[in-house]
Amino acid sequence: MTCPAPPPSGPPEPGEARTHLPLAPAGEPTEQLRADAARNRTRLLDAASRLLTGCGAANLTMESVAHAAGVGKGTVFRRFGDRTGLLLALLDHREGLLQAAFLSGPPPMGPGAPAEERLHIFGPAVMRHERDHHELILASRTDPLRAYTVPANRLRLSHITMLLRQLNVDGNTELLAHTLLGSIDTALVHHLTRERGIAIEQLEQGWHDLVTRLVAKP
Repeated sequence: MTCPAPPPSGPPEPGEARTHLPLAPAGEPTEQLRADAARNRTRLLDAASRLLTGCGAANLTMESVAHAAGVGKGTVFRRFGDRTGLLLALLDHREGLLQAAFLSGPPPMGPGAPAEERLHIFGPAVMRHERDHHELILASRTDPLRAYTVPANRLRLSHITMLLRQLNVDGNTELLAHTLLGSIDTALVHHLTRERGIAIEQLEQGWHDLVTRLVAKP
């Protein structure tokens, strides 16, 4: 896929020609407006996904997404705020299957399996998911603190915290959940597998060892 040459970067200038995504006519029900907004957002994210596959995260810009979607770049800025917001939204878009698996999928990942078994399965699933998307994840981390506030991270934290509480683990379960998530952080896993040559299977075993020690009863 050939990446289009984008115009100079930056927010849209006053008076810039824009091609807006179609909006619902005035007077449409709120539900219809929400549905249209969701479809428009999906259209932009689909265009961004195609560019990501063909060009890589480093070449993904607000302008290139606007060009691929056939809209003005102002539409993309209004929808996502900035490039980091776009990358985070795209990452969230791709995380849908993972979230569906641990929220409502079949056991042992989803509900119906014992909490300890679900916790053991969760870490390796996240590691492999993020290994497949490490370029996108690392490119989105322009603000280190922002990574802790994105919906995907908050959902993972809540999920692990819930499982730890079901297991009656001693201590501050939210802090322990942060610790578990930190052990499978994208940058750390990338460093250990790419720079240190550690097989991801060894990291998965490390997760299992950590969970076993954490939930073991005296």
